[in-house]
Amino acid sequence: MNPDPDYSAAYVVLETDRPGMEGHGFTFTIGRGNELCVAAIASYIPLVVGKTLEEITTNMAGFWRVLAGDSQLRWTGPEKGVIHLGLAAIINAIWDLWAKVEGKPVWRLVSDLTPERFVSLIDFRHIQDAITPEEAIALLREQEAGKAERIAWLEANGYPAYTTSAGWLGYDDDKMRGLLRQAMADGWKAIKIKVGVDVEEDVRRSRIVREEIGPDKRFMVDANQVWEVHEAAAWMERLAEFNPWFIEEPLSPDDILGHAKVGEAVRPIRVATGEHCHNRTMFKQFFQADAIDVVQLDGCRLGGLNEVLAVLLLAAKFGKPVCPHAGGVGLCEVVQHISAIDYVAVSGTCDEAMTEYAAHLHEHFVDPAVVKSGRYVAPSQPGYSTELKVEAIEHFRFPDGLAWA
Repeated sequence: MNPDPDYSAAYVVLETDRPGMEGHGFTFTIGRGNELCVAAIASYIPLVVGKTLEEITTNMAGFWRVLAGDSQLRWTGPEKGVIHLGLAAIINAIWDLWAKVEGKPVWRLVSDLTPERFVSLIDFRHIQDAITPEEAIALLREQEAGKAERIAWLEANGYPAYTTSAGWLGYDDDKMRGLLRQAMADGWKAIKIKVGVDVEEDVRRSRIVREEIGPDKRFMVDANQVWEVHEAAAWMERLAEFNPWFIEEPLSPDDILGHAKVGEAVRPIRVATGEHCHNRTMFKQFFQADAIDVVQLDGCRLGGLNEVLAVLLLAAKFGKPVCPHAGGVGLCEVVQHISAIDYVAVSGTCDEAMTEYAAHLHEHFVDPAVVKSGRYVAPSQPGYSTELKVEAIEHFRFPDGLAWA
């Protein structure tokens, strides 16, 4: 579905009247169309410039609603597509700025909030038939008691991750085996590969994976939206012998009822989706239809961290593990904070949850994601880990960066 990505991002810097204090945010794209996200971001400028940080953070849900609910801009969504990607970049930059001012990484800033303050960040429109603010506060209060212990455990042990680096389509057998062996040597406990082009080839490649990682480590497959419902069920019947933990995006990402049918057909193999699920309302319907088993939210497709928090609460209410989508430009940097928030403040567990990781492009970030022995090291620097190095911006900025000369 995405055969030729050209990794790109629409990047936002929020400047302030405090020297050296800036907020950095972005939304990830795969090339053409990035300029549309830039235009979407620019359309929000009159609603953002001139605000004080305190004005925004004391009523984050209200500020979020002003942007997402602008009566003219929302027509181009509403709350989906390019305009929502633009919103995500701005909201992510605000969180980066707020956390830097507070001197905390974003995951710790959110985890330290009271349940009432946490819930006040979220726009509950269109999801109150699934979870109310009062239910959300009660859910968060249940997790208050063990929060300090979970923070200490996270800082000592890191958050479980899985890698996709060994399983891209097009790798020959020798390269795949070599990458799998390296992944095992590096301490990875879970591997994902791409599938969906040829079933016999997928059976053969899945056999290679199991030969290299053994019977006990997690193995997942990702179809990237290519099947119809009947194809997904039949394909996974062929792959079932390799005990995949989930099948990711078997169908169109908007096909909620189709995912429910696939789930009925393939369980106990789980259905994972969410990287293209564009807002909290759609996630609500996935949960209500029992169409999702593993929640792969995207921190740059939902409307920034505020809407992510809504989906974390929904997932906890419905008892579904959150395994955020990552890779791309900066997604790993963002989702490490999201998973930490989920573990510390919302779900209280990472027994089943884990976070995706792809080992590229981290060298361009001021505070890059770090993985050791198959686990994300908890971020410790203030901010959202979203700031690019100055030299990376100067080199790759389109169209006037040195890379385009």
